[in-house]
Amino acid sequence: MSTTAVAGDEQPVDERVLAAPALELVGVRAAYGRIEVLHGVSLTVAPGTVFALLGPNGAGKSTALKVVSGRLAPTAGCVHIAGTHVSGAKPHKLARAGVCSIPEGRGIFPNLTVKENLRMMAYRGGVSADDIESRAYDRFERLGERRAQLAGTLSGGEQQMLAMARALSTNPLLLLLDEISMGLAPLIVTGLYDLVGQLASEGISILLVEQFARTALAIADQAAIMVGGRITRVGRPEDVTDEVSAAYLGSSR
Repeated sequence: MSTTAVAGDEQPVDERVLAAPALELVGVRAAYGRIEVLHGVSLTVAPGTVFALLGPNGAGKSTALKVVSGRLAPTAGCVHIAGTHVSGAKPHKLARAGVCSIPEGRGIFPNLTVKENLRMMAYRGGVSADDIESRAYDRFERLGERRAQLAGTLSGGEQQMLAMARALSTNPLLLLLDEISMGLAPLIVTGLYDLVGQLASEGISILLVEQFARTALAIADQAAIMVGGRITRVGRPEDVTDEVSAAYLGSSR
């Protein structure tokens, strides 16, 4: 029987956990100081699916990702990862439980080479630096061609590939993606979202925040609309299209 570690404890993973939702938020509230940003958010991400969290700027989408990744503690409500209560757990504890986040801005080290960025992920243990590199270059051939190049000199699309490769080296259960299309050419975005769909087919659950709603809905299994820190609609992509348009105040995205 395998184990997962959350909040300092190793817990056995049984069939009930494997059948549980990859992520469940129940009545989650979160605040920055005295200003509450999330007002009772509830959503469920099923295993091996893509869940798109959509809404206008300032809706609270990125704050929700911060709560899930442990970068912001909720003030109320529950967060469950694979059936385990993890509310308030620190990021490194959640990482051990299989949660991996690619924040807006990508989070790579610009003054290190591609190779050095990848090999840093070996500190987590469980996989060698050589294996991490090999997997990354198999999935992203362009990174192999750029392995000696400083990450800060890569194109925006290549930097996003590097961020994805780093995240996938941890074999995540749940991958959190925040605006991966930002600043990228449409062709690059299409390729990245093709990868997102492939990852879900491989069993990785994905919660993504995206301003470009149509792009996200094209590969999502489920979607939620967030406005003013509240979920206003949850459903299949074809069921939320009208509300997406309303949420974006007539935006064509």
